[in-house]
Amino acid sequence: MDEIISKLKEIGLNEYQSKVYVALLKKYPSTGYEVGKLANIPQARAYDTLKALESLHIVTSSGKNPITYTPIKPKELTKRYKRKIESTLDFLDKKLPDVKEESYTDPILTVNGRTKIIDKAVELIQSAKQTVYISLFAQDFKYLEQHLLDAYNRGLDVKIVKYDSFICNFGRSFTHLGIPLLEHYKTGKFVFLSVDSNEGLFGITESPKNDIPETVWTKNKEIVFLIKAFIVHDMYLIDISENFPEQLRYFYGAGLKKLRDKILH
Repeated sequence: MDEIISKLKEIGLNEYQSKVYVALLKKYPSTGYEVGKLANIPQARAYDTLKALESLHIVTSSGKNPITYTPIKPKELTKRYKRKIESTLDFLDKKLPDVKEESYTDPILTVNGRTKIIDKAVELIQSAKQTVYISLFAQDFKYLEQHLLDAYNRGLDVKIVKYDSFICNFGRSFTHLGIPLLEHYKTGKFVFLSVDSNEGLFGITESPKNDIPETVWTKNKEIVFLIKAFIVHDMYLIDISENFPEQLRYFYGAGLKKLRDKILH
């Protein structure tokens, strides 16, 4: 019985209200005097509590003398509070995200360790509703391939920039031609991921010095925009390189050497 009282309190009734309702379920209709004895509460509190429950439409009174009280059926009580709780949760779902200061900026959080990084990338891909844009190496693709394929099969726009050679038979993929340019930085393997233009992840997934890899995850719209822009910019250049190879070789030399020297030296 104590557990029932406790659960009634969880849905919003106070202790006296819970005890009085349970007491009425045992014997109804009952007078206020009888309810006080059944609920084992002070007589004055029994009458106050019955009036409160009547105003909540949880009990009804007979209007006769002596006045007797009858509880609503348990299923009606639970149905009513279920509707109330669901309505409250729906309201909070819609309104809580908007409760923030005008100057509030979504945080930029660090994700450390390869396993946690891969898990976070999986989480982002699984939550995607429209687009997944990602740049990555083969060693990371093998862990994310099935999740990317699932996103594609859900009808999402999946675009992939491949930093090294691996096979991808879904979505639209672009093979990066500037690997010597990437290797110049000597920072190991890295990933860039943008989901629905709302959430992003970028950073190192494997360090050349065996340091713990570190990435950044954020919902900050400005940072997510930059991550997506970086990926899209690579796609533009890759497509241009594939369609105008001779012109690029003429202007920049084999492997874009003149361009690399111009920018990096």
